[in-house]
Amino acid sequence: MVAEPPAKPVKLDKINILKLNSQNLREPVKSQMATEEVFISHDAYQILKFHGSYMQDDRDKRKKGAEKEYSFMLRLKMPGGECPPALYRLLDDLSRDYGCGNMRLTTRQTFQLHGVAKSNLKHVIRSIMDVGSSTVGGCGDVNRNVMATPAPFTDRPAYAHVRHYTKLIAELLRPLSPAFAELWLDGERTASIEYWRRDLLSAGEDPDAAMLRDNGRGAVLAHPVEPLYGDLYLPRKFKIGVTVPGDNSLDVYTNDIGLVAIADARTGALEGFNVMAGGGLGRTHGKDTTFARAADHIGFVRADRALECCKAILAAQRDHGNREVRANARMKYLVHTLGVSAFRTLVESYMGEPFEPWRALPPWKYSDWMGWHEQGGGKWFYGFNIEQGRIADREGGPQIKTALREIVDTFGFTMICTPNQSLILRDVDAQQRSAVEAALRRHGVLPIEQIDPLTRLSMACVALPTCGLAITEAERRMPSVIARIRALLDAESLGAEEIMVRATGCPNGCARPYMAELAFVGDGPDTYQLWVGGVPSCDRVGFPVVERVKFEGFEDVLRPFLRAYREQRITVPGARGPESFGEYCSRLGKAGLEAALSTAGSKW
Repeated sequence: MVAEPPAKPVKLDKINILKLNSQNLREPVKSQMATEEVFISHDAYQILKFHGSYMQDDRDKRKKGAEKEYSFMLRLKMPGGECPPALYRLLDDLSRDYGCGNMRLTTRQTFQLHGVAKSNLKHVIRSIMDVGSSTVGGCGDVNRNVMATPAPFTDRPAYAHVRHYTKLIAELLRPLSPAFAELWLDGERTASIEYWRRDLLSAGEDPDAAMLRDNGRGAVLAHPVEPLYGDLYLPRKFKIGVTVPGDNSLDVYTNDIGLVAIADARTGALEGFNVMAGGGLGRTHGKDTTFARAADHIGFVRADRALECCKAILAAQRDHGNREVRANARMKYLVHTLGVSAFRTLVESYMGEPFEPWRALPPWKYSDWMGWHEQGGGKWFYGFNIEQGRIADREGGPQIKTALREIVDTFGFTMICTPNQSLILRDVDAQQRSAVEAALRRHGVLPIEQIDPLTRLSMACVALPTCGLAITEAERRMPSVIARIRALLDAESLGAEEIMVRATGCPNGCARPYMAELAFVGDGPDTYQLWVGGVPSCDRVGFPVVERVKFEGFEDVLRPFLRAYREQRITVPGARGPESFGEYCSRLGKAGLEAALSTAGSKW
């Protein structure tokens, strides 16, 4: 059976109408970038996302009766988080000369530049493209930056396969509109092709041929510009993560597609991938039709069918995803509505063959890959924590921006952005280790052994003052949150506990709060929902336990949960110690926690 696209929706939402009339992402951006205005319209704002940029204003600087101080945020495409030294030097220079002076690491393994003026946007984007990088696919209703385990092992074949396929999928599912070159390069060629594409070509891959290969089952469209996306592109953003068995350093279950590389234990040859689909975290407060969801296990595909599988899943979402209600446009709602079995059948109709059964995997484990690790071939890699991903020279604190520039200029290391907003230095010679440590120490960057585990495990989104969706603080408030939770744990004789805490300024979930053991989800000014029940392995979604917790005095709300945990936790057979806070909450569930607190004389 060949997959048939559904009948045209009764009513396209406003964003889909914009895309349909945008001339493949040209207008109204092209017209408005030519004006002297320092801002763009709402319609242009929506299309500009596809070019990797959001218009923002700093709410700290808003003045009653005055014009907003508009600027633009740029988000890069960096498959697997890989950042060559030349790119990092450029970003460091651009942030200083055209941005707000610092950079930010995202939770999807890439960099954001904030504070770029509209008049400088073209120069900044062109500079990034000319050095062999791109902002295309950083935002918008297309495949976003493809994530991967950040560990750059060269002596473990499965990790090498993951790095290769991360780049291959990023190229396979890229939009092809000439609008990107027309707007930012005046239709010219870039000075250098993307570094990940260069790696693929050197390895003999032809991602364009793979993209256009048509099995006649509907995945590839007869469209002159966008053979995978068409005029409407996707109903909503689309996310992919790739990893190896057991390594859940990237929260793989939060992606639209999760791929787990299975290599032959004896030869190291890639056999194929376990495929999961339907993950996603964005939701809206008070709207039960929106929810966070972990991906489902779909099946196994052989290595030679992996790219066709990705195209088929994307096509299923393209043709059957919700284009009438944007809040329900992510693929997780399609999977939820159809059910896993029917969704699998739909994807198989595009692939032209069935999935094989899911291969058994070892238990998942979260690792941030901080500290020193033997990379292979006599090399080492070093991960160090960057609190909430802000690359800046902090007054009275670590001079991270200065330290990183010195290291890149001195050693020329390639960096890898991690999924938890930190960095890894790759390809370090053994004799360079002490010099790297000294450079970081000289600028106040602490070794991982001196970082509080609560800080090390934490994540927060940007939130205020620049994110237009934020309704309260996250990044700027997280150090205080961690300090107060640390004091609370110490007071409750739980000082040895390591709890994964995450915070967001709204319910959209950019810092993946719903997978955390404890999460603060913005619900109003200085107000949060409290979520629990995620687990250290990051393979299940938590649940809300308290609505509208005020930031001031949140300890009074959290204390009963911690006391119940201390008194009622169990040791699971075979475990090295008591269950974690997240495992405890997950085991009891919402009703069980309510009963446990009631027994202890507390209530939420």
